[in-house]
Amino acid sequence: MVTKNALSLQFEQHLLSMDKESANKMVQNEFTGNNAIQLIREIIMPALRSIELSWKDGTIPLSHELKANNACEEIVNSILPLQSPERKAMPTSAITTLGDEFLLGKQIVISFMKAAGFNIFDYGNMLVEDVVSKVQEDGIDIVLTSTRMPDFAYKVKDLKDRFSEEGISTKIIAGGAPFLLDDTLWKKLGADSMAADATEVMFRVYDVIIES
Repeated sequence: MVTKNALSLQFEQHLLSMDKESANKMVQNEFTGNNAIQLIREIIMPALRSIELSWKDGTIPLSHELKANNACEEIVNSILPLQSPERKAMPTSAITTLGDEFLLGKQIVISFMKAAGFNIFDYGNMLVEDVVSKVQEDGIDIVLTSTRMPDFAYKVKDLKDRFSEEGISTKIIAGGAPFLLDDTLWKKLGADSMAADATEVMFRVYDVIIES
């Protein structure tokens, strides 16, 4: 798991103060040219995790978290450009609600993933058949699902079945309220993993890639 340290705590304070310039300067001062991934893991990720928890417990508003994520996305892009070999080597992911109209959870995950340097496609509330087509078209390694209502959560099984029928090796990480209420549901539906929140998504992405 991510752990706090003096640098990440200072970075977090800059973000919460909406002082993007100081946050960026701090990371740039630590950047040697080839340690971007290390800085993301040791400074940026712990700060983002702490900020996410502060939003979840009501200490800060969602707008503060999203602004922090946006600032981190810009900083990450400056030290880890989209065309860099390290960035290209990261798994390509997509996220969908599988038809569920509740999109807030999805948007938070997208914001967080981009802030951490991940490449992620937004499939909106795309239905199963459309997801199958887009996954093949975009070369997606991992599909994240974010559902609030049980009926849409159960469509994860339909998606997994269609992947199997088409010989698609893309992994599925499930998320949303139904999977929090039943922490074994993802297994029952054939998903490869589940994530309880935006921070966990990052770790599950790495876990799924390592295990595959």
